[in-house]
Amino acid sequence: EHPDVASSYSNIGSVYNSQGDYPKALEYHQKALEIWERVLGTEHPDVAQSYNNIGSVYNSQGDYPKALEYHYKALGIRERVLGIEHPDVAQSYNNIGLVYGSQGDYPKALEYYQKALGILERVLDIEHPDVAKSYNNIGSVYYFQGDYPKALEYYQKALGIWERVFGDEHPDVASSYSNIGSVYNSQGDYPKALEYHQKALGISERVLGTEHPDVASSYNNIGSVYDSQGDYPKAQECYNRALCIRERVFGPDHPDVATSYNNIGGVYHSQGDYPKALEYYQNALCIWERVFGTEHPDVASSYSNIGSVYNSQGDYPKALEYH
Repeated sequence: EHPDVASSYSNIGSVYNSQGDYPKALEYHQKALEIWERVLGTEHPDVAQSYNNIGSVYNSQGDYPKALEYHYKALGIRERVLGIEHPDVAQSYNNIGLVYGSQGDYPKALEYYQKALGILERVLDIEHPDVAKSYNNIGSVYYFQGDYPKALEYYQKALGIWERVFGDEHPDVASSYSNIGSVYNSQGDYPKALEYHQKALGISERVLGTEHPDVASSYNNIGSVYDSQGDYPKAQECYNRALCIRERVFGPDHPDVATSYNNIGGVYHSQGDYPKALEYYQNALCIWERVFGTEHPDVASSYSNIGSVYNSQGDYPKALEYH
């Protein structure tokens, strides 16, 4: 019954969350929460952080009502204990914005991200990495809304701060290049998209090593550009590289591994190799169902992809069943 034990449970929970083992992550975060509540009482920043961690796991699982419930609990404690102008309150606003964004409620997401940014600009230096993170979050909302000029504006603001604070060789700078590359890809500017994604890949490989999830994400993003261009052999090569890294780092049952299978399935589908497309889409579906359960947007997306293959094959009853 010691706070250090709770901290250890919390750290173990965070590792399980990163690995995509959400039941284990919840188990350890709940253990941490119980200790902190007994030792510190219910109105303490560490208790709020615990609620925050549990909310993030529920968000990863796609259980958005539960995620919001825990993030709002964390927000309430932080506002009462720390006051409304505190970086931890801004963190809660950011996390609530993230859940609304995951639900596709972009106006709400933007509202909460801007609340977070307002606090951080007032409380911290405007050249603080957390301010950059807020710019990045706002950029992501504009990106998903299809407002690419606004997305670029905010992503570039984030990049400017991260470069000035961290220098050129930092994971957050790589992440920023990656986001900008995704905007150019969506705009159909494939040379620019490749340029930014390859910059991100170079930094990630030099700073994090070749066997890191961020490197896999870069290969995935580069594959996505080739996919958009219709260069399927290049796309498949990059998607396969991403898959190999993810399987080695995460093991076979991780959502990112499922994403890789899904992307490779998409290439086979585009090439008209329907049996291979089905094989990869079904691999993705199996992982997502094991990790998330049956009621998750990625599972629904997987059924839809499988339905599309059956439709392409002219098997309309099967297509309807999956759609």
